[in-house]
Amino acid sequence: MKFNVIITPDASRDIESIADWYESQVKGLGKRFYKEAKKHIRLLYNNANSFAVKYDDVHCLKIKKFPCLIHYKVTGNTVIVYAVINTSRNPDIWKEKIK
Repeated sequence: MKFNVIITPDASRDIESIADWYESQVKGLGKRFYKEAKKHIRLLYNNANSFAVKYDDVHCLKIKKFPCLIHYKVTGNTVIVYAVINTSRNPDIWKEKIK
């Protein structure tokens, strides 16, 4: 099954913010994070139901090589990415982004 993937503005800002932070730490690392995040989001087009449900009906996909989770919901053939959050932050942050 092919899914339609929607990235919310909050999730896009999360990705940009995390990429900016990594870039401020090590030149080029922000770009690597951005590419990895987008690569993992592309996995959702074909495999959205393959990743763990962590909270109620919210799935989480770990971004390899970075301590971040992509939080999303699947409804029918649509995937909505609500947040990308560093695993050291409070995991309930995603709840604010769904309102």
